[in-house]
Amino acid sequence: MVRVDKPTWKANYFTKITQLFDEYSRCFIVGADNVGSKQMQEIRMALRGCAVVLMGKNTMMRKAIRGHLETNPNLEKLLPYIVNNVGFVFTNEDLVEVRDKLLANKKKAPARAGALAPCAVTIPNQNTGLGPEKTSFFQALQIPTKISRGTIEIVNDVNLVKEGDRVGASEATLLNMLNYSPFTYGLVVQQVYDQGTVFSPKVLDITDEDLIQSFQEGLQKVAAVSLSIGYPTVVSVPHSMVNGFKRLLALAAVTDITFKEAETLKEFLADPSKFAAATAVAAPAAAAEAPKEAAKVEEEEEESEEDFGMGLFD
Repeated sequence: MVRVDKPTWKANYFTKITQLFDEYSRCFIVGADNVGSKQMQEIRMALRGCAVVLMGKNTMMRKAIRGHLETNPNLEKLLPYIVNNVGFVFTNEDLVEVRDKLLANKKKAPARAGALAPCAVTIPNQNTGLGPEKTSFFQALQIPTKISRGTIEIVNDVNLVKEGDRVGASEATLLNMLNYSPFTYGLVVQQVYDQGTVFSPKVLDITDEDLIQSFQEGLQKVAAVSLSIGYPTVVSVPHSMVNGFKRLLALAAVTDITFKEAETLKEFLADPSKFAAATAVAAPAAAAEAPKEAAKVEEEEEESEEDFGMGLFD
């Protein structure tokens, strides 16, 4: 393959990125720290047919986007997030499915001194298999050990590195001596762009149940505020009517005023044994009524199935 000169290569890159923004309405901004070329090739193969990965220098990506703002002004929202080692994953498919494919392609890697820990590292109590001459090394890291059968044994679990901290040279050396690869690296979704909107990837984890629960909680708060300030709303009116009916029952209970709904209450107050008897009768009746309703539903379903099975001229 003939290697093109640098100006031509830049022009081709600008053309490609603008074509991708025109062709795809969605994309991920992904971090590519500690991702090697072989792993990147595997990620491209895993996304083939559903997404396109494009990497490049930040200055070139920003310049290409600024030159395309006249066609798509919404792309300006991406500029603040093009920092450090990032790239784009373009797609028109379901964002959750593409995100899961990205996160599934990760590789284990040993700890390197100076690297930021993507997760906490805990060494469990174990027999290391190392000889007693390494005891001073563990003592320098304040790791409690003992000699068991001629080898060093770690007595308790040790929280060696916290998430987000830089791995020290001693910690990295210890993990390598134990043949322990605690970290996994891959493309990390940092931001999501969908038809002109940029949002956090956490939004993709929101389910329909979460939305329904949040909506219900909002309705409850609106109803509570409306009842507190005496301002009627659609969600508070049913509660206001119930509360008003309760007040009417309370008023009827302590006065001679009566109405149809209050007569039963007055009977129970006059003779509490009637309330106990009514409760005892209602429970078995409700239990007996449930099978009848289920049987009725089954009969209706059978009748409907028979109706559908009839011919046109029957």
